[in-house]
Amino acid sequence: MTFRLWPDSLFGRLVTILAAGMFAGQLLTSTIWFDTHDNRALEIPARLFASRLADTLRLLDNAPDAATRDATLARLADARYQLRWVAAPEPAPASPSFVQRATGGLIAGVIRRRLGTPVEARLLDARLRDDAGRHLGILSLFNSRMPMGDFHLQLQVPNQGWLDVVAHEGQAGMHSEPGALVADYLLRLYLIRFVAVCGFAFVAVRFALRPLRAFAKAAEALGRNIYRAPLALDGPQEVRGVAKSFNAMQQRLIDSFAARTRFLAAVSHDLRSPLTRLRLRAEMLPDPLWRERLRGDLDEMEAMLRATLDAVQGIEITEPRQRIDVDSMLAGLAEDARDAGHAVRIEGHAGAPYPGFARNLKRCLQNLVDNAIRYGGDVSIQVADDGRALRIVIGDRGPGIPDPALLERVFEPYFRAATAQDGTPAPDGTGLGLTIAQGIAAAHGGTLTLRNRVDGARIDGLDAELVLPREA
Repeated sequence: MTFRLWPDSLFGRLVTILAAGMFAGQLLTSTIWFDTHDNRALEIPARLFASRLADTLRLLDNAPDAATRDATLARLADARYQLRWVAAPEPAPASPSFVQRATGGLIAGVIRRRLGTPVEARLLDARLRDDAGRHLGILSLFNSRMPMGDFHLQLQVPNQGWLDVVAHEGQAGMHSEPGALVADYLLRLYLIRFVAVCGFAFVAVRFALRPLRAFAKAAEALGRNIYRAPLALDGPQEVRGVAKSFNAMQQRLIDSFAARTRFLAAVSHDLRSPLTRLRLRAEMLPDPLWRERLRGDLDEMEAMLRATLDAVQGIEITEPRQRIDVDSMLAGLAEDARDAGHAVRIEGHAGAPYPGFARNLKRCLQNLVDNAIRYGGDVSIQVADDGRALRIVIGDRGPGIPDPALLERVFEPYFRAATAQDGTPAPDGTGLGLTIAQGIAAAHGGTLTLRNRVDGARIDGLDAELVLPREA
């Protein structure tokens, strides 16, 4: 089986598009997670730096003169905490990052709370370094246990000038676990969200495509029976519009079939008068042989007219579905055949009444029984019902159809297997019985198939298998 990156079904494509869109959006917005983690990792160093800076400002405020203040700065300064006076502050960054804005606000807030008064401060830089002293990036974020914070800040000391401060602060003994960070990033940020979005998309798309599946089912049912109930006009506006168009198409098909039936009925009626005149003139022929031949031709023409009209009417299912006692229907057909001198036996029974079109189903079974009697004499009817489908096999002891290619062609209108096999005249009939029976089976959502009954290497008859699903 070949794996397809692009699903073949509309359902799979919509789910894939939604999931891929979520994943792409998550990748684009993952910088928010990195900024948030940077800000969280920088919080402890920033608080330590702000507290140390507040203590420095308090000492400077208590110094009596400039010399004492300079000595205080020299005493406090070290490699990780550098202090110097500047004549004027550097301009603040034009577009500080999210981390710089958050860190600057945090430092200013700590100093204000420690001193009780606000100070003017400009955070020029704030960033993290990994355990090796490198600037902390996306990859090193996942393998650094104790990142350091680098700060460059300038603030105005009241009545004293601007103080430039460069500091490096650690995590005060706190450390992070890279493995837990990776698990948090992949599991919580991607896997859980991906599964949640895919699950939601699966349910939402299946719900959204429900009308489409209903349309497909309705179109399939329409091919079997154009007189099926119209679609309900509910759901979203677009679905109601499609359902309305579908129902209009169905009504046009019904009108077209009705017009065709009326046309054939009119033609049949109009031809009866000329046929009657021909029959009267045939009776006036002096030659008995020609008179008999003409009678036969006229009988055949009338039979074909009736059969054609019956065939058209046979696929028009205008009656409502009802619960049918199939056992009683078959028993009645068998009794009628026995009264006519034919041997018919029934084996098995239906488990429950079948929901179908009673008049048309009876006509289908009648055609199959008549066909079996016409070609095979003795008829056997086997009934099986497994709860999902009703299976009726009507068999005979006739010659069957040795040519497998003809087993499907016999359902074509006016096609006769006996004539097609050896050119011999077929028994009485018009070649429409199986056509009508197959159309009625399809209207019930079922199938009608023929197969030869084989006894060793010899064909011992023909079986017509009618399968009717209980849920069409």
